Amino acid sequence: MLASSIGNMKLNFRATSNFLLILAMASLSACGGADKSAPAGGMPPPQVGVVKVQLQAVALQTELPGRVEAMRIAQVRARVNGVVLQRLFTEGSEVKAGQALFQIDAAQYQAALDSVQANLAKAQANLGQAAAQAERNKPLVDARAISQQEYLVSVAVAKSAEADVAAAKAAVQSARLNLDYARVTAPIGGTIGRALVTEGALVSSAEATQLALIQQSGNVYVNFTQSANEVQQLRMALASGALRKVGANAAQVRILLDNGSETAKPGKLLFTDLSVDPSSGQVTLRAEVPNADGMLLPGQYVRVRLSQGELPAGVLLPQQAVKRSNQGDSVLVVGADNKPLQRQVKIGQAVGNQWLVIDGLKPGEQVIVDGFQKMFIPGAPVMPVAWAPVAAASAASR
Repeated sequence: MLASSIGNMKLNFRATSNFLLILAMASLSACGGADKSAPAGGMPPPQVGVVKVQLQAVALQTELPGRVEAMRIAQVRARVNGVVLQRLFTEGSEVKAGQALFQIDAAQYQAALDSVQANLAKAQANLGQAAAQAERNKPLVDARAISQQEYLVSVAVAKSAEADVAAAKAAVQSARLNLDYARVTAPIGGTIGRALVTEGALVSSAEATQLALIQQSGNVYVNFTQSANEVQQLRMALASGALRKVGANAAQVRILLDNGSETAKPGKLLFTDLSVDPSSGQVTLRAEVPNADGMLLPGQYVRVRLSQGELPAGVLLPQQAVKRSNQGDSVLVVGADNKPLQRQVKIGQAVGNQWLVIDGLKPGEQVIVDGFQKMFIPGAPVMPVAWAPVAAASAASR
């Protein structure tokens, strides 16, 4: 009885083992007939964002450090000696040309003017008397009633009186100028800073005491420098045809502030210095920038984005698509059977948030930009879809 039970158990075990073996072989056979390129578990290929390589005209931009400078600067200085009696402007305000700024004690200059005006009146009276005497002596000398010598003396006295009048007029003009200089006016219109002297301060024309500073900043200059080697390479590239001059916007510059924001209106390039600074090897450039909102202050540090040339046929890629390392720059290209392939490329300069690719890609190729984290198995196929920037995608969703 016991032997019979043991025999039945052996038969059941062998049957179960044979069934499991057959099932395993069937599974292996089914796997062998499946697509070996499919990912483990039968899941679809991972979806990746790609951009299609295409040639386009690329304006080459350079960012350079610069300093803001007021277009016109006037130092208001004392032109006469005296004590400042009154400040006639509000610090930090806009002033007009000819507007009164300071009043210097003018009592002594008024007295000097009165004195020279009296001297002028005296000289004019003497001139009238001398001229009349010379006129009376003229018929007398013709009638030989007086000597020729006496007549010539009267004429000389009249001419001397004329010279005295001219000197007195010049003295009056000088005294009037000094009186006018006691009321200090703005030489130009613009923004005036703080007063550099206070009421009661003694100012001097000999030392040309500075009283205030006026700056015109409705438009400002931005001075910046560029390496002489870069300027030379740019000229050679333009001459050879590797680069071409851009259109009407060739002389435009964009100004970037410390926080990365850009001024509302672009400026225009005025000139490039013809000489190189021997101490730094730099060439000085100057741009004129509109500044109606007053965002740019004289002396402020800014970044200047300058477009100097255009690459006729360039390739731009989002910066996230390029892997940069000590071994070189590379991208992932969708190859045959949608399998990603690593490709070495040569990168030029940054153009906004993109890289300019000089060599390594052909038009029509698809470069992977997004979805790298989904590619778990190297060399496994992927599903390429058109990539859109995050900002553009979020705008489209709204």
